[in-house]
Amino acid sequence: MEILEAQKTIDKWIKTYGVRYFDEMTNLAVLMEEVGELARIFSREFGEQSFKTGESAEGLADEMADILFVLCCLANQTGINLEEALIKNIEKKTSRDKDRHKTNQKLK
Repeated sequence: MEILEAQKTIDKWIKTYGVRYFDEMTNLAVLMEEVGELARIFSREFGEQSFKTGESAEGLADEMADILFVLCCLANQTGINLEEALIKNIEKKTSRDKDRHKTNQKLK
């Protein structure tokens, strides 16, 4: 699925099952909550924390999908085409950083 298609699919889902979008500030808070849930799994799977009883890394993909879902909601609400924005962002990074990381001694 391409990004713009994902945005359209999520918009249709919201209008069919979600009644309406939460307001932008609520969705921003939901996005932060989902990022926190992803961070919890990362800190236990790849960091120094251990899983609590009943926790596992099984939800990693689902948490990433939750983040993408809410990000698409925010993009839809604010009129952002994420596909175009990502292309422009990659072009900006390429122009700005084309040699930066290759010459970074910390990455060698």
